[in-house]
Amino acid sequence: MIYADLHVHSKYSRATSKETDLEHLALWAGKKGVSVLGTGDFTHPAWLGEIRERLVPAEPGLFRLRDDAQREVDALLPRACAAAVRFMLQVEISTIYMKAGRTRKVHHLIYAPGLEQAAWLQARLAALGNVKSDGRPILGLDSRDLLEIVLECGAGCFLVPAHVWTPWFAALGSKSGFDSIEECYGDLHAAVFALETGLSSDPAMNWRVSRLDRFRLTSSSDAHSPPKIAREACVFDTELDYFAMRRALETGAGYRGTIEFFPEEGKYHLDGHRACGVRFTPQETRASKGLCPACGRALTVGVMSRVEELADRPAGARPQGASAFQSLVPLAEVVAEILGVRDKSCRVQAAYEGLLAALGPELFILQQAPLEDVRRAGHPQLAEALARMRAGRVLRDAGYDGVYGVIRLFEKHEIRSGGASLFFELKDAAGPRAAQATPSEGAARPASPPERTAPPASPAPFAGLDPEQHAAAEAPGPLLVVAGPGTGKTRVLAHRIAHLIRNGGHAPGECLALTFSRRAAAELGQRLEALLPGQARDVPCLTFHALALGMLRGREEALGFSRPMRLAGDEERSALVAQARSVSERSARALLSRISRQKRAGAKAAEDAEDAALVEEYQRLLREHGLFDFDDLILLATRLLETDPALRDEQRRRFRAVSIDEFQDIDAAQYRLIRQLVPPAGNACAIGDPDQSIYGFRGADPLCFRRFLRDYPAARTVRLETNYRSSRAIVDAAMQVIEPATLVEERALRALSQSAERIEICPCPSERAEAEFVVHSIERLVGGSSFFSLDSGRVAAGEGEALSFADFAVLYRTEAQAGALCEALERSGMPYQRKSHQRLCDDPAVLAILRRVEDAEPGAADLDALLEQAVAEVAREHPDAARRAAALCLLAERCAGDRARLQSELALGVDVDSWDPRADRVSLLTLHAAKGLEFAVVFLVGCEDGILPLRFGAEEDRDLAEERRLFFVGMTRARERLILSHARRRAWRGARREMA
Repeated sequence: MIYADLHVHSKYSRATSKETDLEHLALWAGKKGVSVLGTGDFTHPAWLGEIRERLVPAEPGLFRLRDDAQREVDALLPRACAAAVRFMLQVEISTIYMKAGRTRKVHHLIYAPGLEQAAWLQARLAALGNVKSDGRPILGLDSRDLLEIVLECGAGCFLVPAHVWTPWFAALGSKSGFDSIEECYGDLHAAVFALETGLSSDPAMNWRVSRLDRFRLTSSSDAHSPPKIAREACVFDTELDYFAMRRALETGAGYRGTIEFFPEEGKYHLDGHRACGVRFTPQETRASKGLCPACGRALTVGVMSRVEELADRPAGARPQGASAFQSLVPLAEVVAEILGVRDKSCRVQAAYEGLLAALGPELFILQQAPLEDVRRAGHPQLAEALARMRAGRVLRDAGYDGVYGVIRLFEKHEIRSGGASLFFELKDAAGPRAAQATPSEGAARPASPPERTAPPASPAPFAGLDPEQHAAAEAPGPLLVVAGPGTGKTRVLAHRIAHLIRNGGHAPGECLALTFSRRAAAELGQRLEALLPGQARDVPCLTFHALALGMLRGREEALGFSRPMRLAGDEERSALVAQARSVSERSARALLSRISRQKRAGAKAAEDAEDAALVEEYQRLLREHGLFDFDDLILLATRLLETDPALRDEQRRRFRAVSIDEFQDIDAAQYRLIRQLVPPAGNACAIGDPDQSIYGFRGADPLCFRRFLRDYPAARTVRLETNYRSSRAIVDAAMQVIEPATLVEERALRALSQSAERIEICPCPSERAEAEFVVHSIERLVGGSSFFSLDSGRVAAGEGEALSFADFAVLYRTEAQAGALCEALERSGMPYQRKSHQRLCDDPAVLAILRRVEDAEPGAADLDALLEQAVAEVAREHPDAARRAAALCLLAERCAGDRARLQSELALGVDVDSWDPRADRVSLLTLHAAKGLEFAVVFLVGCEDGILPLRFGAEEDRDLAEERRLFFVGMTRARERLILSHARRRAWRGARREMA
């Protein structure tokens, strides 16, 4: 028989012993009698490194300690326990995400037969979240998507839902799980063939739910310290072989069942409220309507109640073919009860080691050691205890709401009257001990806001639009739409384009929509698909730069170029300028910023002779190397249209209707391009908000709205003034902020939501305290991100809302503020993404990958295979390449195997943080990068004079009007909660400063 404990953790997991290394794990596995032990935590880079260093391959799919390490372990093991322990690659993954309107928190066990598969999975998960801060990483990923990644990992890899009944973090948990495994894993549920029952349930409880009959029921220790190994375990009758054990779990052949806790010892067996010391049976919970009689808060519904809720069989039912199980009490606890001391005391440890030396491993003593042999060894009380335990005659004091239960083998009077010197009176354990809970911070959570009721809807084909939106969607061009934040700008734009196609006589290809980002173009395309099924893909939704690049392809000769031109990356441009001017890379980047501002400003560039000469020199360098830059795309395309009337007329016939999104962000060069595309009486629709013009440093000019009305004199103006996004308090406060600097006459913005949720303002002593406040608040609002959150009282049971990590954004004025926030989130283990302005094609790791793809023969392999090979090679030199590689692979899918298209897509600028979109993360963003986004909860940090508004001295004050607009934009990113924070002291501009 093989005893296997297939769920443990390493020293890199939170709340684990520092002795949880491979040698100590092997030592205690030997003491317990375990033959196969999970490694735990193989996605953690440092732990995987230790696995590689200290383990060597053994039987198929299994590993053992190196010979030198094994000799050290053997020297510490009692001779009666000597055995070769094997390791199986295993990790527990926590997923927290929103599904069907609820926050789901599910833990999963993943197994891999080899280091190659483990490394591949680690790389994939590193592209999804933070795998470095916790051995059990937290991902904002749907359980189904995690299973899909595991199945892609390679032959033999498999997933087992962990401790499936635990209320807070389990597939069937009462607080955040599902009613079935099928619901949890969706269309891939058939790939799940085993379930871990957890400490608070045993197989007999699971047999009451017939839909679980197809699963093998497993049990493991979930050990956070080596002595806890094998408090639960699986029993196999197979070869010592990973694949044979996997087959046993999949088919049942060779699987002999489990070693169990008595389920009442588990800390979530019954219902209750730890803070009030209330413990209820399922019947008592139903009678109390699920509320604590002491405080009125919701009880934590435990495993027994949850099983009864889903059960379709009576207690005692046993399905055909069910594997056996045996419930045991850990030997140290048995000895502690006999001695009347704690199980971690020196006396218990000494007695424990003596028993192992005399009788053998713990599991043998608990299950099989002849009782007469135990008595002859001088332990008659232990023999009696073992007899009672094996017969199931135990006294049960059930656990609840995070409080472990107590299993006793003797009545108190038996120990008092025992007469033996080893017997001591036990402390009163008649009732559960109430843990001291830390009061939750802040005021009690307010009642849910009233349901929103929209203004009267317009008739079809504008169903769902309010009168303002209807007017904008239906109006003929030219048209200017002034759309306040959250007023449905993209919705209106999509309906307007659909109206032009359905009712205006326009073909889809004639309706050009121009945006400033790929994300915005993709969102508009999705909305159009819902309105124009089958036609939306023919509507050109493009960024300005993509439009310009399409115009320039094949027209190099018309522009005076003697050879095909290539778009230069940022590193390439910096190197050219640095070499030509003999300056550092940093100085070169500063010069490039100056050049870009001048080129975007158009005619104004000629006003400064020095800057004009700098631009001329730079353009000459580009031409000599056969290059052009991002700004040149717009300038060259405009020059073509201005100098070639036939081409201009062709483009005007091609695009009979042009819609410009986020019009307030347009610069002089882009406005010139619009003027060439659309004649004064043409069908142009510009939509945006002057009060959200925040890109002055890029040349954006909010006065473009006035210029549009001047250049398109027939244009109508429509205003959108109903905010569908934010609460009334947020909208009212934002309007107070913008009022002194508004560029919109008689500015109005009405909140549809009447939520009474108030804006929070939180003072903090320092930027680190501010970061910790943000992390703790997120943890509290999601109802805890780990068992530690709940067990430590950091988050109160029942606290939290229906939120996932993707519902949170932390906004700041400058990138310099992100460091403390990243450190705090790293420590918490919560997944986050920090928006970067660096393009993917400028990342060194990506460039190295692309060079390998370019050097390959055209018919050598498909794009996916080339990328996979290149990533593997580059990862050795660039440890952080995995995340970039994941972004490349997603991009490659869009390019359908076309290498040339991949290069063009990269040239147009994809962010480094193009994470796998399946995963939820907390977003860290500058206020500028947050434009166009919205979140349920927004933290706006660093609300201090000098940072927001940003100042570098009285003589260098930034445009305070634009700073006010920036704050207005940040506030209106929030839907439900807006939390403003500031620090009294902060590391700022190279010193610790008192902040105002």
